[in-house]
Amino acid sequence: MSQSGKTAVGGMITALSVVILMPTALEIFVYALPAMAGMLVMFSVIELDKKWAFGIYAAVSILSLMLVPNKEAAVLYTAFFGYYPILKAVLESRLPKVPEYILKFAVFNVSMLASYAVLIKVLGMPFDELMGLEGETGFLAEYMLPVVLILGNITFAFFDIALTRIVTTYLRVWQKKFRKLFPFK
Repeated sequence: MSQSGKTAVGGMITALSVVILMPTALEIFVYALPAMAGMLVMFSVIELDKKWAFGIYAAVSILSLMLVPNKEAAVLYTAFFGYYPILKAVLESRLPKVPEYILKFAVFNVSMLASYAVLIKVLGMPFDELMGLEGETGFLAEYMLPVVLILGNITFAFFDIALTRIVTTYLRVWQKKFRKLFPFK
């Protein structure tokens, strides 16, 4: 694909990713939409290359932090979902399965903890509000963070599997159709 073709596809992926992140004003989409926008980065890894994918990730991160109304979603995209597809491609091509998964889960956990540290310490968002604990006390408030981390890791495992299956389906079914639709040379 030519440089102008890569630029056009990269611009479309960037714009679509930012548009996908916009409805995160609705709390139900705070995690799902950054994950969906991150999936678009995987297509840029496949169709363009890792350098272009990283540029798209950087552009979407900057634009989302400036434009997206829900800063939690923008931070989650920037801190994990945006670059994870690039990291996934690198790890899966270079490491055996066990070290690959250990590293994937370590990156996920560090990224999530760092994300919430930024949201709380830098952006001043209340911990209770982020965890959905406004006014809660007792058992629920005390154990919410470990429960959220456990559920987050389970969800991450499904996300990783889903991303692999989406890539497989894309390569088997949709890639030829995409290349016919966008015949950049």
